Order: sequence, then structure tokens, then C-alpha cells
Amino acid sequence: MYPTVAEVLALPVLRHGRPHVVAGAIGLGAYVRWVHVAEVTGIAHLLKGGELVLTTGVALPDDEATLTRYIDELAAVGVSGVIIELVRHWNDELPGALVRAADRHGIPLVTLSRETRYVTVTESVNGMIVDAQVAELKAAERVHEVFTALTVSGAEPEAVLREVARMTEQPVVLETLSHEVLAYDAAGTDPGDLLTGWLTRSRTIQLGERTGYHPGAGWLVTVVGARGHDWGRLVLVCPDTPPHRHRVVAERAASALAVHRLVAKDTDSLERQAHRAVLCELLGSPVPSAELLARASALAVPLTGQLVGVAIRPRPTATGLPAVSTGPMLRELAEATALAARRARVRALVATVDETTVRALISLSPEANPDTVLHRLATDIHETRAPSVVAVGTTVDGPADARRTLVEAAHVAAAALRTDVKRVFHRLDDVRLRGLLQLLATDERLEAFAARELGPLLSRDAATGSRLMQALRHYCEHGGNKSAAAAAAHTSRTAYYQQLARIEQVLGVQLEDPESMLSLYVALLAHDTLITHS
Repeated sequence: MYPTVAEVLALPVLRHGRPHVVAGAIGLGAYVRWVHVAEVTGIAHLLKGGELVLTTGVALPDDEATLTRYIDELAAVGVSGVIIELVRHWNDELPGALVRAADRHGIPLVTLSRETRYVTVTESVNGMIVDAQVAELKAAERVHEVFTALTVSGAEPEAVLREVARMTEQPVVLETLSHEVLAYDAAGTDPGDLLTGWLTRSRTIQLGERTGYHPGAGWLVTVVGARGHDWGRLVLVCPDTPPHRHRVVAERAASALAVHRLVAKDTDSLERQAHRAVLCELLGSPVPSAELLARASALAVPLTGQLVGVAIRPRPTATGLPAVSTGPMLRELAEATALAARRARVRALVATVDETTVRALISLSPEANPDTVLHRLATDIHETRAPSVVAVGTTVDGPADARRTLVEAAHVAAAALRTDVKRVFHRLDDVRLRGLLQLLATDERLEAFAARELGPLLSRDAATGSRLMQALRHYCEHGGNKSAAAAAAHTSRTAYYQQLARIEQVLGVQLEDPESMLSLYVALLAHDTLITHS
């Protein structure tokens, strides 16, 4: 909003006077709030700070003690600089006491070797200040308009941060009160440099006000929250002291983010969204980038040590069909999983990455026992309201294999849904043939095999409304025991035997042949796998 002393000295009216900085050059970046012309020494009590004092020196004394006291008093009230003409009182140079005192306080002391129209200087500088204030007001009005529109439209945090970065041209980060990065915009800088070591750096920055600037870190920080509930901080990374406009931008952005959280009740939390972004990138990137590793670390989940993929899916319904995984159900399950991870004191990325499954990537120290941690985690998850299948992948030793353990856990979870075996958590070894079929679910040859084996039966059921597929399923699941299969189907033996005979007729096979029964049972499992995977 205000020009600096250096900018004032660059004005034509002052350049005409041939300005020379004889002391206090370190203070040339100080802001000039106003210009004050004064010829006497006792003026400090009339000033408020930030003034640039202009004088011809005609009324200033020559004794060193008075001149020293003159500068000391001006420094005490915070003047931004002193300009003295070398025309009427001193012609060649200023007294040493003035120079030494100005240097000691870092106040720019400037001489003019030509007579200068001070009235023109005051008009020019004060005009600059007024123009800057008007521009600042217009900018503030624009900030108000932009963030009001973002708030009304329910803009996502990424859109809000993008606007902050555009308006300030500085990187911006949204973090939790635990200093985990929820979203960021690097404003064209390297995201890795911005996020590396974020947790450690952020924990050291504590301000006692809702919005404040920490000059040591170069951070403008404002608290994010509403209705007395604070949940995050917005950090604008600016090495130099930010102008007032940047504070306005940060505070309006914080308000927009707080409102978004209040109204976005039917969406994932910002934490889950941040976790999902990292998990999706891990699943899509064979080799994680340095930026991705920094983002995970900024979420307090370093991708080092032992990594274990976890997949959680709601249990099938009583009909034997997969449960319908509604958005609210999965969001509740994701939050329950995140809470279980905190209770188990493990670091984990947790989010829903599709419409059926909650994914998690557990980060353990090299000394931790994965089985012990996973048992505690899964037990806690099972105590939630929705019965779930918890599946885990192979424990791996670095981010390069994170995708493998995540994918494996998802395959195991899908296979475990079709079994009646209740375990605290399932591994690939536990799902056996179903697990293998899940791994082959994207292979066209598996689909072709299931179609060859069961196609005529599926067509017959669709055309006549018969339930031959279900009858075959009971027969295979009971190992060819017709009496047990009939009882499971709640059908009389006579009627059930007739169904089996019809199956043999439609498929042209003998069900009592072990190889035929095995082939059909594998085809049934493959059919179930393909339905689950689609």
C-alpha cells in the first residue's frame, strides 16, 4: 500500500536534487506512510511513525549531543527516513554525529546537493500513497467478489487455493491442526521443495493470533474454522513481509474453506480426499515420483519401512449377493478405518478409491510386527456398525512395491466376499482358488471359459425362469452330495434330482464325473468373480 524510501528517492523531483544516501542504507526498504516537512529538532512527539522527514537543516544545531538526540527521538517514533538539503546550513557534508546516529538506528539519511521544491515532493509522494490506497481498496473489493462467488458456488478447496496462488503469486498450503497437508498450490514452484519436511517445519510455527506473519519462516498463517470449531490452517509462503492485501486474501480464503466444510456433508472429508489423491496416484504410477513421496510424508505417512496394502469391503447380504456399497456407507467405513489406524498408532493413507472398497496403505517401522498391528486394526474395524471383510496384501519394503500390495489386497477382498469363512483379516493364501481367479479377472480367457461352461445354462434360466444355475451351485458347493444339496436348496429330493437331470441335458455332461463337476465349479467361481469385478 505504501512506497518504500528507495521508491521515493527514484521520483524525478528528488532525482533532480541529486540524492545521496550517506547513512542507514539498510533501511531503504522501509515504507513511507507520509511526508513531513520540519525545520526544528523537537518534532518527534508530533509524528506517528512511517514518516519521511524533509528539512533544509537551517534550524538544526551544530552540537553533536543535540543532533544525536534528534535522530534518537525520530528513531524511537519509527520514522522511515530523513532527507536534508546541503544548501542553506551545511554545504559539503553532514555532521558526523548525524551520520553515526542514523547508521546505528538503520534510518536512511539522504542529502540533496541541489535546492528542491519540498512542496512538490510532498504532493508527489502523498499522491503515490493515496493512489496506492485506492488501488488497494479496489483490489480488496475484487478479492471480496471472487471469494464470495467461490463460497456461494461451493467451490472445492483446490479451486480456492488456486485463486489464492493466482492473486498473491505465492505458494499456499491447507493443513490440519496436526500439520498434515490437505491441499496445496505451489504457484509454479517445485511441489517437492514446498512439501519436503513440512510436518517438522510447520510444528515449529505457532502464532498467538488467528492471522499472523512469521518472518523467520516467511509464512503468513491464518486459522480455518467456523462456529467456534477450528480444524486447519492456511499457510501462504511469502519470504518478504506480505502486503495487507495478502492478509485479506488469506482470511477470505479461510472463510470460503470453512463454509465449504460446513455445507459439504455428503462428500468425503478433506483428509480423505487428500489421502485418495495419493492412493490413486500410487495405483496409477509404477514408479512413485519424488513429489508423490513428499505429499505422502506431508500427510504424516512416510512411504518408508514396511508397507502393507489393506482393502475393506462391506459384507454380503443374507441373499448371498454383494452388499450395495452406498456413498455414505463407504465414507463411514473409511472414517472408521482411519480411526482404527489412529487407535492402533499406525500411520495410514485411508480413502475410498472406487464405489465398492475402502483402501488403506499402512506404513510401519522396520521393527514392527505386521501381523500384530493388522490384527489390532482389523479387530477395531469389525467393531463398527457395518460387517466388513478386511483383506491385506503382501508386506513390501518400499514405495516401488506399494502398488502391488494395494492391488493384491483388493483382489483378496473381492475373493473373500464369496466365502463363508470368517477371519479377522484375509490374505491371498486364505482365498486360494478364488484368489487366483480374482487375479485373472481381467483376462479375457477366463471370461471365455466361464461362457463355454455355463452359457447354455444361463440362457435356459433367462428364457424359462428356471433356477438351474442355483441348483448347480448347491450341488458343487456340497461336493456332489445330492441329499445335502437338496436340503440347502430347500427343495424335495425328487424335484432336485429332476433339476440335476435337466442340467446334464442342457450342458451335455455327467455331473457325477469328478472332472466335470470340478470344471463347472471353477466356472461358477469365475462367473462370480467376473460379476464382482465388473
